[in-house]
Amino acid sequence: MLPVDSDDTTGQVIVRLDGVRKQYGETAALDGVTLEIRAGEAVAVMGPSGCGKSTLLNMIAGLDRPTGGTVAVGGQELGRLSETGLALFRRRHIGMIFQFFNLIDDLPALDNVALSAQLTGTPARQARRRALELLDELGIAGRKDAYPAVLSGGERQRVAVARALMNRPALLLADEPTGALDRRSGEQVMDLLIDLNQIGQTLLLVTHDPALARRCAGRLIELADGRVTGESALERAE
Repeated sequence: MLPVDSDDTTGQVIVRLDGVRKQYGETAALDGVTLEIRAGEAVAVMGPSGCGKSTLLNMIAGLDRPTGGTVAVGGQELGRLSETGLALFRRRHIGMIFQFFNLIDDLPALDNVALSAQLTGTPARQARRRALELLDELGIAGRKDAYPAVLSGGERQRVAVARALMNRPALLLADEPTGALDRRSGEQVMDLLIDLNQIGQTLLLVTHDPALARRCAGRLIELADGRVTGESALERAE
């Protein structure tokens, strides 16, 4: 079982968006989005292409800044941080899983995972030890010396999950985490996300896949034209 090393914050608001707007020229990618995510929740965001899902994720990750409104994660208003402060906050408190893995091609799996901790100042030996523990928990310790090019899609996504968990993030963001995987590997990654949430990891995932949302999330937020158009509770599919 994967460990989640965090204080008991169940029920506290981890993410709060208040009237968030993001304008690109004449286009509003987000248009007055207000929402909250509480610790321990698994929330899915769905909507048609171009509706603002990825922009929303980028706002919460501190990868982009809103044109208007406020974004707070873990009580920290991201708009008050410098670019350097945002990068450090993101490394320490937010884990990210991407559709196409975003691994560093010339680093083996172990170093891909350990690097995120080393960037926050963790000594290399300590970072590598935790990285190996995570790879072992995810069932791919035997591939620790393999480079991304020789890993299967499922193995690469497991390395990416381990990397996202390295700094014990308060929030795990997943952008189409099964989109580049075959069915079997996708189901394995779904199971990982479910296991993580069941032991307390707060999860926000963006997906086009209703099956992924139903299986992994307890709440669905629907976006269209940059606005929240619906919100509902989900009963997880077996």
